[in-house]
Amino acid sequence: MHRRRRTALLFTAAIAAAAPLLTACGNDAHPGAAAVVGDQRITVAQLENRVDEVRDAQRAAVPDDTQYQQVLARTGSLTRDTLHGMVLDRVLHRAARDAGVTVSRREVQELRAGLEEQAGGPQQLETAWLQQYGVAPDRLDDNLRVQLEAQKLAESLGTDTSRPEFWQALAKASDRLDIDLNPRYGDWDVQKSSRVDTKTPWVREITAARTQQTA
Repeated sequence: MHRRRRTALLFTAAIAAAAPLLTACGNDAHPGAAAVVGDQRITVAQLENRVDEVRDAQRAAVPDDTQYQQVLARTGSLTRDTLHGMVLDRVLHRAARDAGVTVSRREVQELRAGLEEQAGGPQQLETAWLQQYGVAPDRLDDNLRVQLEAQKLAESLGTDTSRPEFWQALAKASDRLDIDLNPRYGDWDVQKSSRVDTKTPWVREITAARTQQTA
């Protein structure tokens, strides 16, 4: 159980830094879509709703206007980070399905119970996930399912979520899904499984994050 807790945290924290593995070729072929992953569309409206969930939760947790403005300043890339997470969830699910990996509701409940005990209670866990990972309380179980899926996929590969073999499996899944990202959110090279240059400002944010990870 302890190992699963640790891996879950590592995988959640890695989403922003490792998102370049989710490759795409952005164009305007899918108007109204923030991304197309296989035969599934992530619409701009769905993305905005997910971001609003986080903002509403942040506002409820930080009623002071000055402090809330500080929260907004710290999470200025929330929309792009949220989309990367939504895409990554689908890629991971495809990789897990290809590997025959499944996660039960009971496993999610057991992981949540253990994390709640570690955090000091349900509310404390929800607050921690909101502050650290930008996960709204209503999405916590979904996120924990993703963490378990990642853990079990890594185990099936004989590795862990920090190793290249795990991310290579996700890159293969993203290739099969033929991910198409709206250009406003970035551009990815599916063959290299890495970011390609773009003039959008968020590239500097991702580059800085990767530099900090390797520093």
